Amino acid sequence: MNEQERKLSVLAEIAKILNDAGVTWAVGGSLLLYLHQKTITFHDIDIMVCEKDAEKLKKALLAIGTLAPPNTNAQYKTRCFYEFTIRGVEVDVIAGFVIMHDGQAHNCPFGPAQIAEYRIVDGARVPLQYLADWKRYYTLMGRTEKVKMIES
Repeated sequence: MNEQERKLSVLAEIAKILNDAGVTWAVGGSLLLYLHQKTITFHDIDIMVCEKDAEKLKKALLAIGTLAPPNTNAQYKTRCFYEFTIRGVEVDVIAGFVIMHDGQAHNCPFGPAQIAEYRIVDGARVPLQYLADWKRYYTLMGRTEKVKMIES
């Protein structure tokens, strides 16, 4: 099993747990780009979660992984950010996503309407966010290389 397959196996495990727990969630970030074949690699698993389900998700993932101490970044005013390690894979969980750009806070809420589609990964049903949403987020973050990937 190569590195990407190992990470996708962890994603499938997460998906089964979160789906069973009734959590509203979806994949975003570089894994979303990977699943859309916009890139050939991804570093971690980025999960967007409905704010009301953030604590339920945290409890579910603590059963299979460890939670890192809080880490703040001035570029984001996100209301809930968790960094888990699950079988050696970094999993970032974001609820109440807020990106600071040019001194302004840009609210990027997540809910069922932000789920574009579902993919089956290692037998698990995985919700994906819209690429257009991530194009906006990456634009606000100044991540022009990611914007170009989405546009290609």
